[in-house]
Amino acid sequence: MNLFQLRAFDAVAREGSFTRAAARLFISQPAVTGHIKALEEHYQITLLRRTARRVELTEEGMKLASITRAMFGLVDEAQVLLEANRQLLTGRLEVAADGPHRVMPMLASLRERFPGVTVNLRLGNAQETLAALLSEHVDVAVLTEVEPRKGLTLRALQTSRICALVPASHPWLALAQGVDIAQLHDIIMVLREPNSITRRTFDGACDNAGVKPRVLLELDSREAVTEAVAAQLGVGIVSSAEVSYDPRVGAVPINGSGLINQHMLGCLERRAELRLIKAFMELAL
Repeated sequence: MNLFQLRAFDAVAREGSFTRAAARLFISQPAVTGHIKALEEHYQITLLRRTARRVELTEEGMKLASITRAMFGLVDEAQVLLEANRQLLTGRLEVAADGPHRVMPMLASLRERFPGVTVNLRLGNAQETLAALLSEHVDVAVLTEVEPRKGLTLRALQTSRICALVPASHPWLALAQGVDIAQLHDIIMVLREPNSITRRTFDGACDNAGVKPRVLLELDSREAVTEAVAAQLGVGIVSSAEVSYDPRVGAVPINGSGLINQHMLGCLERRAELRLIKAFMELAL
């Protein structure tokens, strides 16, 4: 079955004219005539009656027209959908992030620029976020302290600093310059799990400075750390990029080396030129 022939027949059936059908398809009138003639001869069937003034469908032509109208109607719908996606009027973007604070302003910018695009956001720790990107479960990811690797496109976003999280009544909050990392020696602390990027950065800085805090609790979320600090179970740590207002606690900068984290936006290199991914990367940066 030749779809070009069917498309020509469908155009004539819709327009009732070979001339208008040719204009609809952006081909010549003889080409339309040739396609339909070949279709009729191949299947030994008369689909159209041609008169001096008009083109009429035969009974078999009307039956075929009902089929081609539905068939090419779906093709036209597919064309509209794909064209809308190409112009970023619609589409779906899968995003992963190792925290909500950096990614939310990016999503707000995307929504403002392309309101028809739907976003699915997946939050997790640093390892989960990177794994989701590398396994192609997401299109783009907001990452922290990721080493460059083959096949991965990374763009620097911002840096953040490790801060101490203390109860609202803690005297450190009155220190404009923050606290030195040495002041955390032998201090009771409540920290994230050892695989947390924030925890790893903090532990590395403590090792370099010869500081050994007393870790009372290890918790698996920022929210849990905040609740533990609010309950005065110990001093916590938090990235400066993730400090949220909470009247029960406050963040104090920690002074020392090795307390800076680099945040990045990443996608797979072979997908970096896809229109929606490229647009998000440009907006975010």
